[in-house]
Amino acid sequence: MPKWLNDAVFYEIYPQSFYDTNGDGIGDINGVTEKLDYIKSLGCNAIWLNPCFDSPFKDAGYDVRDYKKVAPRYGTNEDLVRCFEEAHKRGMYILLDLVPCHTSEEHPWFVESCKDERNPYSDRYIWTSHCFERADGLPCVGGEAERSGTYVLSFFKCQPSLNYGFYEVKQPWQLPMDHPACLATREAMKDVMRFWLDKGCDGFRVDMAGCLVKNDDEQLGTSAVWRDVRAMLDAEYPEAALLSEWGNPRRALKAGFHMDFCLHNEVAAYHTLLRAYDGAIYGEVRGEDKSYFRRDSGASIVPFVKQYQEDLAATKNDGLFCFITCNHDTMRPRANLTPDELKLAYAFLFTLPGAPFLYYGDEIGMRYIKLPTKEGGYFRTGSRTPMQWNGGANLGFSAGDTDSLYLPVDPAPDAPTVAGQEADPDSLLHTVRAILALRHAEPELWANAPFSVHFAEEGSRLFVFRRGSLYVAVNPGAVECAFDAPGARAILFSIGSCTVAEGSGRVTLGAQSFAVLRSTP
Repeated sequence: MPKWLNDAVFYEIYPQSFYDTNGDGIGDINGVTEKLDYIKSLGCNAIWLNPCFDSPFKDAGYDVRDYKKVAPRYGTNEDLVRCFEEAHKRGMYILLDLVPCHTSEEHPWFVESCKDERNPYSDRYIWTSHCFERADGLPCVGGEAERSGTYVLSFFKCQPSLNYGFYEVKQPWQLPMDHPACLATREAMKDVMRFWLDKGCDGFRVDMAGCLVKNDDEQLGTSAVWRDVRAMLDAEYPEAALLSEWGNPRRALKAGFHMDFCLHNEVAAYHTLLRAYDGAIYGEVRGEDKSYFRRDSGASIVPFVKQYQEDLAATKNDGLFCFITCNHDTMRPRANLTPDELKLAYAFLFTLPGAPFLYYGDEIGMRYIKLPTKEGGYFRTGSRTPMQWNGGANLGFSAGDTDSLYLPVDPAPDAPTVAGQEADPDSLLHTVRAILALRHAEPELWANAPFSVHFAEEGSRLFVFRRGSLYVAVNPGAVECAFDAPGARAILFSIGSCTVAEGSGRVTLGAQSFAVLRSTP
């Protein structure tokens, strides 16, 4: 594993919504470069940059038209290289978002694949044998090409699936994984990775990482593909990091990824941490909120602890099991947590093992805003609104006309901004900076440092865990709690109230409080 990951804290940037430097209403690469010092000031030393490649933007850039070209609305390849260089000067790293499962229907590979005459790209995508033949249960489209066949989709009609082969071949048009055409697809994606790594990229977050090989229920074929990619990286770019969107760290890390994060909405025990409304996955808040960090939810940490200990034990030798505050596909946690509740939630997530991920704007508690769909975002659009920098025009995101903005900014009079929270020492922003500064200062809070549960019981809102000689305690509830912490001698960080009885190691944690304590080794 790349050594730098042990102390990595990631900041996810949706480029079109981060910072606009040319006044066209759309964020750009130069905007990322200009804000590197701000990102570093948060305590984030690594960036996950959502897709910035040339695209028709029918799915916000997850429909790539040219893997080796920055989308003109974001700038140029030279702008991205300069961003890499400026990040490296600051001791920071940048992962690009790789979309290997499909391309845009406008990609030159697909244009060639659609032709009736056989050519080197005929099998770069998955086609059935006849224009009226369906794809054996896979989503497909017909009647769109001169070629007689239907093509398999990943999501939207604009996203034809690249052909990495079938683990179980059941139809004449299904190619095995070791077919030359399928191996050529794999090598083409390695070529894309080499192109950007040679220009200074530090690795990739991989979209839909578990979906490459078809008829692969146990994902054995897909895992083999990624182990092959990992072997290439280990040999040629040993400090490059590989992060998966798999949502199953047990499987993804054994498949060769250095990191995987478990999306909160995919496993109930994790979903209850931040977003526990029934039905909240698709942007609708309904039902009773039982998320752990809600002050009055009464939720127990025990289901999380049970699941997490099992998953952590199963992955400890394979890579990093990571958590996110949110991402471009999920509701922002401010949808159901107050700023005070978010302080506890973030402090908790940022002191767990693995590399934490902070979504842009979550550090100031940006809201989820229900909006009409934009570029295939649908319910996700509300988590993709422009970054709120100050109280000026367009909240500092862009000097362009309001009508030109990629998405509207938060219209609320109390919309949180970076400038506003910079001026408030009790703000969420200052809390994020403080807990991340502690994480970097204490190697026992780094990704690979030991973790063990000290206290977690049904009927109690309190949760206490150990990171080496440190105690980390959180009480999201409305009533103070006490626990024994043998050897506890100093409070390194706290939110709310925390006291240690001298000589006894008895710790009292106030309502809605969090603390990190050092103990005698």
